[in-house]
Amino acid sequence: MDAAHIRNFSIIAHIDHGKTTLSDRLLHMTGTIATRDMSDQLLDAMDLERERGITIKAHPVTMLYTAKNGETYELNLIDTPGHVDFSYEVSRSLAACEGALLIIDAAQGVEAQTVANVHLAMKQNLTVIPVINKIDLPHANIAMTKMQLEDILAIPADTAVLASAKQGIGIEDILEAIVERIPPPKPTGAPSLQALGFDSYFDTYKGVVTHVRVFNGELKAGQHVKLLHSGKSVEVKEVGSFNPRPYIRDRLQVGETGYFTANIKSPKEVKMGDTVTDSRNPSPVLPGFKEIHPMVFSGIYPINTADYEHLKANMGKLQLNDSAFAYQSETSVALGFGFRCGFLGLLHLEIVQERLRREYGMDIIATYPSVIYKVTQTDGTVKEVDNPAFLPDVTYIEKVEEPMVKAFVICPNENIGDIMSLISEKRGAVDHTETLDQRRVMLTSLLPLNEILIDFHDRIKSITRGFGSMDYEHAGYRESDMVKLDMLVNNESVDAFSCIVHRDKAETRGRALAAKLKDVIPNQQYQVAIQAAIGGKIVARETVSALRKDVTAKCYGGDISRKRKLLDKQKEGKKRMKAFGTVNIPQEAFIEVLKA
Repeated sequence: MDAAHIRNFSIIAHIDHGKTTLSDRLLHMTGTIATRDMSDQLLDAMDLERERGITIKAHPVTMLYTAKNGETYELNLIDTPGHVDFSYEVSRSLAACEGALLIIDAAQGVEAQTVANVHLAMKQNLTVIPVINKIDLPHANIAMTKMQLEDILAIPADTAVLASAKQGIGIEDILEAIVERIPPPKPTGAPSLQALGFDSYFDTYKGVVTHVRVFNGELKAGQHVKLLHSGKSVEVKEVGSFNPRPYIRDRLQVGETGYFTANIKSPKEVKMGDTVTDSRNPSPVLPGFKEIHPMVFSGIYPINTADYEHLKANMGKLQLNDSAFAYQSETSVALGFGFRCGFLGLLHLEIVQERLRREYGMDIIATYPSVIYKVTQTDGTVKEVDNPAFLPDVTYIEKVEEPMVKAFVICPNENIGDIMSLISEKRGAVDHTETLDQRRVMLTSLLPLNEILIDFHDRIKSITRGFGSMDYEHAGYRESDMVKLDMLVNNESVDAFSCIVHRDKAETRGRALAAKLKDVIPNQQYQVAIQAAIGGKIVARETVSALRKDVTAKCYGGDISRKRKLLDKQKEGKKRMKAFGTVNIPQEAFIEVLKA
């Protein structure tokens, strides 16, 4: 189709504002999906997406729509996730579009992630079409949402389209707005083919399937193309688009979105944001998207060490489909061979673990999440530490800096006090507050990333009864009094339970870990001491009591000295056993503690 009749757009929104329902409705309205094939969350192909009601992956789909002016347009939609941990998926989708539909829930108004996604779209110079969704709800407040559009996002309220994806209201207005307002794609004027690879996945039969948006020239089967990042030249075997299942096409022309397969067998050969061009007459590189840096690190180990190679191959396939996920090999005394993995956030970590278990059938265990600390040593060298095992000895450390985040928390007025006390509990400070409307405020605060890893988001949701939302961005490093907390079992350090914590919180954390370990370590023939230590100082202790055999059972009557003699003999034996004995911590104990 000629470029003038093509529109490329994506849908951006805060999580749970009706984005997936709207994409389903657009597919139905344009006749891309027959009524009998319709189902809820049609573009959410993963079980995990359907179960949790969230979008994890961006999904491209091509629709044909006959507008009111009688002409047929090709609409290429890329559905995007809404959660902060998947903002990399959003930035990749926006790089392949000229416009974006911004969905705002009429009952909830503008939320933290709405603001973040609008900034992403503005950076890419996209045309933003605001859509106020769920107008059929009894507590929908359209006037307030329009006011927020102007005050918070600086988007004229009269450009907003009113709709209800569930009831099918305003869907045609949205399609007309896409045709009228979003500009058609323009060729870049390069000498030959220029296409941006914005996603990919691994197919057992076809090898690597790369999703592309063509910016210049055309892509067809039999063509010899070059991937500029890896420098690899390949022959295109098949090109096509999605509706939403893949279907084969003759060619992809300027402005069109689709996929291509070639004889690419290894996931490492394709890089996200790579430019695909003609191998004989290459075009310059397209501006891709910036490299993403993981924020949270965790070790992932196979429960059965024989699965190590299998896990390594599956991680390569998963990384192809989720390029924000990074991994490298590491070993642990307690857990054997495994991988140090980097994630964008805690939900991302949870989803990756769940996908490894479900899609690849892996039996895995993950260690406690950590972040990257910058350690300045006494000789002036700076070392980046993401694993407590690599933290230098205290005598060689001059200072430790921890990563900070700038968090934007939107909450109802009545919850300000509770949210502020939560922020100070997490060693953060509120920078300033802004009143968004009569009901809500936005708190901008500076917090250590380490503190918001585990339960910060959940606590905000429970304090505000689900009305609060948050978004964060990296805010550099700050010097802190961080120490390494070691867990000693029978005077031996167990590296899997070590962690880097702030000195003020070390004792509390040590007590909690020791209490948990006391519950999961089985009783031995002798007393086992579980201690939490900072350097040489013990800050918490629990004792696993010994199994006791009744050695005096055979004595009946007689002198007490006979019993005492037997008990002293037993005591000597236990002392000798303790000197030679080692405590075997079962795998279940590691799993239980790491879960906690």
